[in-house]
Amino acid sequence: MTGSRNEMTRPLDETSPHNGAPCGGPAHRTAPPSSPPTAGTDAAAEAVATAYAEEWGRIVATLIRFTGDWDLAEECAQEAFATAVERWRTDGVPDRPGAWLTTTARNRALDRVRRSAVQETKLREVAEMAQLAGEAPPVDDFPDDRLRLIFTCCHPALTADAQVVLTLRSLAGLSTAEIARAFLVPEATMAKRLVRARSKIATARIPYAIPADTELPGRLADQK
Repeated sequence: MTGSRNEMTRPLDETSPHNGAPCGGPAHRTAPPSSPPTAGTDAAAEAVATAYAEEWGRIVATLIRFTGDWDLAEECAQEAFATAVERWRTDGVPDRPGAWLTTTARNRALDRVRRSAVQETKLREVAEMAQLAGEAPPVDDFPDDRLRLIFTCCHPALTADAQVVLTLRSLAGLSTAEIARAFLVPEATMAKRLVRARSKIATARIPYAIPADTELPGRLADQK
């Protein structure tokens, strides 16, 4: 679902302010990137493209759980893929690309939080990321948080359009431009929709969680 890419990275969406999940995050930050990094047709770039298609949603979902911050999660995931393009060319493609990318993204998120000097409670929430600074563990050691992400993106407090665009961006990894083309709207308009959707998650305190068993029938019925 990544589509063709003409550049290794694209500029970040300037229209997207910080909009984290309920636990908050840095007050000011560059908006999340809108497309995956790509480069050439060499083996490393092909491996990155494959990993992007298979692992983007899982990595973003994991970072959201640890940071509670959607923008930071996407930014650090994007940076991990950009790092992989360079590192995998010189060091070779790791045996477990998903684990390598997740570890790199989580360590980058921890660095960003520290540099931003956020409140002590936020640092405690992500402190466990520091334990991943060494060799990447097997990918199965990382909990798969994509189901949390799906239920959050599709929360009934969000409009149907917001649910779709959030799922396409955060879970499927489509760029803002790609989603805009699918909805036949300008890219700037779609960027604003994503900003509003993320803001709604924060202001409505939508939990980043799988619904309880008693809530599942109603939530699943909403999607029919």
